[in-house]
Amino acid sequence: MKKGFFITFEGNDGSGKSTQIKFLSDYLKKKGMEVTIVREPGGTPIGEKIRDLLLDKENKEMCAVTEMLLYAASRAQLVHSVIGPDIEAGKVVICDRFVDSSYAYQGMGRGLGIKTVSTVNSFAIGKYMPDLTFFMDIDADTAMSRRNSSGEEADRIESEKMEFHRNVYEGYNTLVSLYPDRIKRIDTRRCPEEVFVSIRKYVDELLDC
Repeated sequence: MKKGFFITFEGNDGSGKSTQIKFLSDYLKKKGMEVTIVREPGGTPIGEKIRDLLLDKENKEMCAVTEMLLYAASRAQLVHSVIGPDIEAGKVVICDRFVDSSYAYQGMGRGLGIKTVSTVNSFAIGKYMPDLTFFMDIDADTAMSRRNSSGEEADRIESEKMEFHRNVYEGYNTLVSLYPDRIKRIDTRRCPEEVFVSIRKYVDELLDC
């Protein structure tokens, strides 16, 4: 049985990841592919409980290392329970955030460093790095403005100061430079349908490889 593909979406909150994930899922299903959509943190019963801990605004005392380890723990369970088995079964797995989020948020945003985060997460992800990652490029100020106008209550991470979110954005820019073959920058300053045209091009190239 041919192994499946692993595609991830990254970017600051408010960058339009959810819309593009739906577009891509619908596109792949029309091509006759089985698709699994998951999110981070979460995606499993254990992971969702960890998600609640991470995003609860009451947990203001959580230190950066604890945060990094909790994200890695949720990720390890998701890889073990869903991502790994479904890829091996020939499905396309689409994940809303994966290890690049930890590189950007904990590595750059929290100042732990990408190398430290990479070492910890190597145990969580094993051999399952994404085949293709889309960085939904929107600057931190615009992204947070969109997020705040949604009317939804901000979680612990979203409630951080703008300096943190700007550092996260710069972290993503660094990752694009480090991994240009895997991470593709997507200009989100267009209508969703036009954005998806760019995404579809890269996906078609991946599927034809």
